[in-house]
Amino acid sequence: MNAPVSIPRKNTICPHDCPSACALEVEVIDQSTIGRVYGSKEQTYTAGVICAKVARYAERNHHPDRLLYPLKRTGPKGSNQFERITWDEALTEIVERFNAIEAEHGSEAIWPYFYAGTMGLVNRDGINRLRHAKKYSGFYSSICINLAWSGFIAGTGKIMGPDPREMAQSDCVVIWGTNAVATQVNVMTHAVNARKSRGAKIIAIDIYRTATLDHADLALVVKPGSDGALACAVMHILFRDNLADRDYLARSTDYPNEFERHLQSKTPEWAAALTGLTIDEIESFAKLVGENKRTFFRLGYGFSRQRNGAVNMHAASCIAAVTGAWQYEGGGAFHNNGAIYHWRKSLIEGLDVLDPKIRSMDQSQIGRVLTGDKTALGGGVPVKAIFVQNTNPMSVAPEQTLVRKGFEREDLFTVVHEQFMTDTAKMADIVLPATMFTEHDDLYQGGGHQYLGLGPKLIDPPGECRSNHDLICDLAHRLNAQHKGFDMSAREIIDWTLQHSGWGTLEELETKKFIDAQPPFEDAHFTKGFGWKDGKFRFKPDWPNVPFRGGRVSGPIHAMPEFPDHWDVSENATDAFPFRLATSPARNYLNSTFTETTTSKAREGEPTVLIHPDDASRQAIADQSYVTLFNQRGEVRLKAKYFNGLNRGVLIAESIWPNSAYADGRGINTLVGADSPAPFGGAAFHDNSVGLRSS
Repeated sequence: MNAPVSIPRKNTICPHDCPSACALEVEVIDQSTIGRVYGSKEQTYTAGVICAKVARYAERNHHPDRLLYPLKRTGPKGSNQFERITWDEALTEIVERFNAIEAEHGSEAIWPYFYAGTMGLVNRDGINRLRHAKKYSGFYSSICINLAWSGFIAGTGKIMGPDPREMAQSDCVVIWGTNAVATQVNVMTHAVNARKSRGAKIIAIDIYRTATLDHADLALVVKPGSDGALACAVMHILFRDNLADRDYLARSTDYPNEFERHLQSKTPEWAAALTGLTIDEIESFAKLVGENKRTFFRLGYGFSRQRNGAVNMHAASCIAAVTGAWQYEGGGAFHNNGAIYHWRKSLIEGLDVLDPKIRSMDQSQIGRVLTGDKTALGGGVPVKAIFVQNTNPMSVAPEQTLVRKGFEREDLFTVVHEQFMTDTAKMADIVLPATMFTEHDDLYQGGGHQYLGLGPKLIDPPGECRSNHDLICDLAHRLNAQHKGFDMSAREIIDWTLQHSGWGTLEELETKKFIDAQPPFEDAHFTKGFGWKDGKFRFKPDWPNVPFRGGRVSGPIHAMPEFPDHWDVSENATDAFPFRLATSPARNYLNSTFTETTTSKAREGEPTVLIHPDDASRQAIADQSYVTLFNQRGEVRLKAKYFNGLNRGVLIAESIWPNSAYADGRGINTLVGADSPAPFGGAAFHDNSVGLRSS
């Protein structure tokens, strides 16, 4: 009997928009084929565990529907009618159109638009080098992190925290605002290890009963946008029951006495009415975190999806300061480690040729931009051309009715560089085929951990697919854009960036595979002082001056509460729109990625909205029947599914499906607003009021 053939594995990093940035081992069958994907056991945060959708990545990498050749539109926009053309024909037309638009309307009439389809620093951010060299319109990133990051930094002064691996040393782990089982599986790995080895308790908090809450010792289902009220009531109890660390508060925080007085009215009874929790649940939460000083608060991106998310994130992070949890291994609060990498990205992004006078337009308001809203355009010229990489705004952006109307403009020249024929690609004049992460070189950092790593090219791309970097450089040369980065390979840029950022050379990284960038305990736990000049954790934020990267003041910032509180700026239910809708992540999709793979589609089924059976009964909605959700922005038709694990009056529509998956062809983000919340903008995907009717 022949022994089984061993398939060689090669190391790389998962490229997708997820804080885990898992270290991977990929079976490389031959020069053009991968097999199974595994989590690296050598990298101690990934610890050998990855999500199922990435484990079966070969299904996506070798999908029969991948785009393989450049295409030119032959039918109406959105008709999916294209003909194959050569790369030279495609690039020639793009350059001729871009140059003509610039000559007639100015360089700002062209808008490079991108996001996090890959988190590789070179292939994600290199589009900015072309933008800056050509003085095309700027891009204000707002769709994901703004509310959560600014809320965390408001207290600590920096976006960093304890080593996430310390969860395994905790006596209590609070998983708040993230469905880690579905979206950050490694969080569960380390939390469960703490339970097994130390008897640690797991507390999970979300707006509906997710798989993460099913694994918790204490599962709290709160009403959307009420997290700040819960946090304040918990801190009220900590002071009331002498569970606050007053020595730590006096030494390491601002205004502790004034803050305690502020909390006197934030009783469990007050919070119960706002959150939908019972008084006993709130008391139990406070007792667990108060009596277990080694409590690790793992705060997720759910905070970034509410209009009051910055205030709520800040309030949740304050609990660790009240208990003094920061002082202990396995204690403190963590959201993201963005501040520890100190990248010098001038070569990747062309920051040395950035012109600050060029306008910058809000990513989340693409619908308003493309339909000529003067405020969204910054008073400048209309956008006449858009170049899209790494994102699918026809599905993922708010205000989908406006987004569609904008992309349907016949005078808008649209270029999309993609892996599949997405809803956005269908609206393009020119579609260009893109590589996947196994087919190009790139550099990655973790958000949910402390590793940076190399993602080398493992196999050759199929057909005529080109990487983002190669396309940007080719376009730049044809457009006569000047920057040394356009004459360098991705590997050369990676090597320069590593060396100039203090991380050694590419050769060294190839040998190590990844670098553990975790700061020393005293820095990560702020034992020598937080990130503010006075070294104090701030209960009383100076919101306009929170050092959020590139932040521009937005929304009712001067109305933000002085101390943590329940800030009622949510899109609350009304008589016309009596339900609160959140568009939460699904387990087998990631934004609009993996919606094309057979296994993920089979496991997710079709678009549904979760509704409490009592709400359904009141409106004569049958389980598995089709309903229409509607508000002032539009309407969406999908299937209702009974679910007891949410509060009355709350609806959950999981994932971003292709528009064609919905009964009426309109995606769920039709119902989401694009107003700009305080303090620095964002997109409130989980903060919508809607009506509901049978259909």
